[in-house]
Amino acid sequence: MSVRSSSTVSLILIIAVCSIACGGRTVVITPRQPVTAAQLAELWVDPGSSPRDLFWGVGGRERAPAPDAPYTVTGKDATGFSVSYDVTGPDETEWSAKLGPEAQTEVVVSRLLWGLGYQQPPTYYLPSWIVAGEEKRRESEARFRPKLAELKRRPEVWSWADNPFSGTRELKGLLVILLMLNSTDLKDDNNTIYEVRPPWGEGKWFLVRDLGAALGETGKLYPRRNWLEGFEQRAFITAVSGSAIEFDYDGRHQELLSMIRPEDLQWAARRMARLTDRQWRDAFRAGNYATPRADRYIARIKEKIADGLALRVDRRAVADDERR
Repeated sequence: MSVRSSSTVSLILIIAVCSIACGGRTVVITPRQPVTAAQLAELWVDPGSSPRDLFWGVGGRERAPAPDAPYTVTGKDATGFSVSYDVTGPDETEWSAKLGPEAQTEVVVSRLLWGLGYQQPPTYYLPSWIVAGEEKRRESEARFRPKLAELKRRPEVWSWADNPFSGTRELKGLLVILLMLNSTDLKDDNNTIYEVRPPWGEGKWFLVRDLGAALGETGKLYPRRNWLEGFEQRAFITAVSGSAIEFDYDGRHQELLSMIRPEDLQWAARRMARLTDRQWRDAFRAGNYATPRADRYIARIKEKIADGLALRVDRRAVADDERR
């Protein structure tokens, strides 16, 4: 464990029950029933041995928004942390364009999750874009996400605390990865279900979609996003007692962290360690990070990965995982 990640160890109560009542709700930490491979694929699929392209992402180069095309604004949402516009391009493709500091982080985090096998919609970053009208003007940076008929968003959300994947290593690993990236907005409203049709597949996707509150500090009231210095200063693991882990996390819904065990953290760390140096660079390049800043982010994330790999775990649980 790195020096900054090993603060004074405090005693943590070891919890060995199937569900824990915390924060006014029950967090399910073991599967209610077996999860089939087909069901798990709605959340995660093994990306295999061929590294995925984390510069263009799941949508590929062919679906990227044209950087110099005019976009017609059809709606505006200013209710969240970041202002978002509904826009239509010259080819009639509809997009969601999110402005502000979350534009970069959302693209990077989405790229990394998809590279690790988690379902994600296409996202792209534009340093600036053109608003159509009698007098065209150039707007600031934005995350562009296409609205596709083949990826239809369902009105309901899925719950972190109780869902079809509760208790699986893959769900717990998703939470670990978001903690490594200082994702501080672990609310159910960010969890989306898509109805999926070809060429994307067939069935449903369960995913975390609004990922911009990351790569900075964690906190409950408007923590600073996309803040390199704050990201470097925060620890990761602050205490381990038996099967319980304490994290340096100040965001909401801390009850969710009770589902994570050392073997879950190590599983996620092993997966992240498989990303190549090019994939790390490409993910941050997709978010338009300058190389020196990207290198510092990557170095700190790799320190957290090393902390996860260094944990002492139940070797039987790891052996079972390796046989999957």
